[in-house]
Amino acid sequence: MHEVALCALPVDRFDSTVGWRQAEDFAEAVAFARWSLEGRAFWHVNSTATGGGVAELLQSVLGYLRGGQIDARWLSIDGDEAFFTVTKRLHHLLHGENGDGGGLGGAERAAYEDTLAREAAHLCALVSPDDVVVLHDVQTLGLAPAVRDAGARVVWGCHVGSDVPNPETRAAWQFLHPYVTATMRQVFSRACYAWEGLDAKDVAVIPPCIDVFSPKNQDLPPATVRAILARSGVVPDDDVSAAAFTRRDGTPGAVERGAVMVEDRPVPADAPVVTQISRWDPLKDHARVMEGFASGLSDDGDAELILAGPAPDGVADDPEQSGVLEDLVEAWRSLPATSRRRVHIACLPLADVEENAAVVNALQRRADVVVQKSLAEGFGLTVAEAMWKRRAVVGSRVGGIQDQIDDGVSGRIVDDPTDTAALATAVKELLADPEARARLGAAAHQRVAQDYLAPRFLTQYLDLATALHA
Repeated sequence: MHEVALCALPVDRFDSTVGWRQAEDFAEAVAFARWSLEGRAFWHVNSTATGGGVAELLQSVLGYLRGGQIDARWLSIDGDEAFFTVTKRLHHLLHGENGDGGGLGGAERAAYEDTLAREAAHLCALVSPDDVVVLHDVQTLGLAPAVRDAGARVVWGCHVGSDVPNPETRAAWQFLHPYVTATMRQVFSRACYAWEGLDAKDVAVIPPCIDVFSPKNQDLPPATVRAILARSGVVPDDDVSAAAFTRRDGTPGAVERGAVMVEDRPVPADAPVVTQISRWDPLKDHARVMEGFASGLSDDGDAELILAGPAPDGVADDPEQSGVLEDLVEAWRSLPATSRRRVHIACLPLADVEENAAVVNALQRRADVVVQKSLAEGFGLTVAEAMWKRRAVVGSRVGGIQDQIDDGVSGRIVDDPTDTAALATAVKELLADPEARARLGAAAHQRVAQDYLAPRFLTQYLDLATALHA
């Protein structure tokens, strides 16, 4: 287990970005929490400091609590391959999917509990009685009994689930139930993810958020977008002189590392771009995105598809990534040559998390259409990120994607996530209609400003934390 460094960020930063009511509520929540939690720490614990939505969320928002003089801390646990194999299995099961088909018996429980027993010893040496500890997702939930016994107020945040419970989700619930009972509150990103049998008064629904000032979402001029993508090698261009961004602490940064590109030839600098950016996870269904593009778009127009994700060795808590990426590359190799030359797979290095975020930012801003065709999705912050950047997004009607996109108003929804023809049709229509893209993008930006920015998210979490001390 190790502590992730946080820099203090000004809490009034959002005053001109969100409405006055949201800004006022946030300022009041920070002030009350500073008084209510005085002398207590507000811990957040997850499974990795880099890669994945939860790590990005914590990196983005906890600095504002420190800027508000709240003692916010972030810890990331360590685990071995056996532990992360079990937690990835639970991840799939909570999504309602069978995953690797493995069981959840005594050996799996031992692998889970043995790792967390070691981590709990480190955590309990740091935590003081009456601290508030938020454990994120299944990887850390097993810490709850030890942290409760240390006298802390324990909250569990669950960022994944299934739209409709099935035997797979219930198998995961059964495995995790002994640990949930040690928590005082359970926070779900969507109401339908809340487990059967939980006490309603202990359940909160708090959708995640993005930080619009982070390297992932900050404004970038068009010339900087081109330079960042050129310097990273994702979309080559002659001018690479201004590949600059602002780091979270306000200091200047520059993109220097190159992506590993799988492609027959580079993306033409002036080509229309369709992109999906996500971890190499089978639930993100990259292969069918590629299939839909190849069958429905590669012989029509001049658009290029970029499938981008993190370098697999940069995400410690996901042992599946390398295999999923290898399978995707094999599928890419099997495409007809005319289709394959217009499909590009980009592995973005994670050695510098903020540099990685700046490349993702530039790629989303460069895209004419952003796709998130997941088979299942906890929430899908990549959708909110693209919507904030006024991109036209095509998503599947699963998980939190359907919460964010109002079909035909703030984006396009494909009802069946396996329907590659419908995906291709939606993308093709948007590529042919720049006015529709602009209209959807403007509405998308407003939707995110209203519902998915840090002040709203942090206000809800601070209200929950202070209520535990009421």
